[in-house]
Amino acid sequence: MNPEWRSRYETAIEAAHQAGRFALQHFDRNIAVEWKADQTPVTLADRGAEELLRTNLLGKFARDGFLGEESGATPGDSGFRWIIDPVDGTRSFVRGVPLWATLVGLEYNRELIAGVAFAPALGNTYRALRGDGAFRDDRPIHVSKIAQLKDADIYYSSFIWFEKAGREKQFIRLLKQTQRQRGFGDFYGFALVAQGGGDLMVEHGVKPWDLGALVPIVQEAGGRISNWQGVLNIEAPDVLASNGVLHDDALRILNES
Repeated sequence: MNPEWRSRYETAIEAAHQAGRFALQHFDRNIAVEWKADQTPVTLADRGAEELLRTNLLGKFARDGFLGEESGATPGDSGFRWIIDPVDGTRSFVRGVPLWATLVGLEYNRELIAGVAFAPALGNTYRALRGDGAFRDDRPIHVSKIAQLKDADIYYSSFIWFEKAGREKQFIRLLKQTQRQRGFGDFYGFALVAQGGGDLMVEHGVKPWDLGALVPIVQEAGGRISNWQGVLNIEAPDVLASNGVLHDDALRILNES
C-alpha cells in the first residue's frame, strides 16, 4: 500500500472524528441557522468543523489542495486534494434528525482514492481506501446481490430535485419498478447502498463535497457510482449509486424520453 495514501487515510479518520465530535456538541441544541445565497442552511457547527478539518489536514500535509463547502478552494502542488463537507445533511442537523455526517474525501492526481463519512449521532464511521476495501467501523461492508429492480430498495432525498431537473416522470417510473422506496437523503442513502442495506441511491442537486468521500466507499464496497450519463463526475449535479448489477437498468429509465 502506498505509504502516502495510508498516512493521509489514517489522518482523515482522526480528523473526521474530531470535527464530527465538535459538530455533535451543537446537535439538537436549538442552534442558530443562517441561510446562504443558494438557500442552503449553515451553522457555526458547519463552519467550526470545517476549520478544524482544514487546520488538521493542511497542518500535516501543507502542500495538499483543499476544497470545503464553507471555505472554498485552496490549491496545492502535491497531487493530493481534500474534499470536505463538515456537516453533510445540515437540514437534518438543524431539525434534530441524526442522519448527518462529516465527510472527508481524498483525491490523488484527480482520482478519488479514499473517503471517510463519520456519523456522530449514529456512532458509525464509514471508510474506504482504494485497494483496502470498505468498512463500517471495523466491519467490512459490501453491496447487495439484488439482481432485479422489482426486488430492489431505492433511496433518494427530495422529489422536488427531480422536478427541477425535468426528470420527475422518469423518476416516478423508476420508483414504480422497485420494491420499496425510502427518502434517506444525503450521505446516508449512499452508505446504505455500500453496506448492502439498499440497492440504489439516486440524487440531483449534489456538489463535489457531497460526493468526494462517498465515491471510494461505494466503489470499494463493490458498487458503482456515476452521473445519469453513466460517467463518474463529481462536478455533475446528478448521481446514481448502486450495487452495480442494477445500474444500467436504472440509467436507462432515468434517460427515457
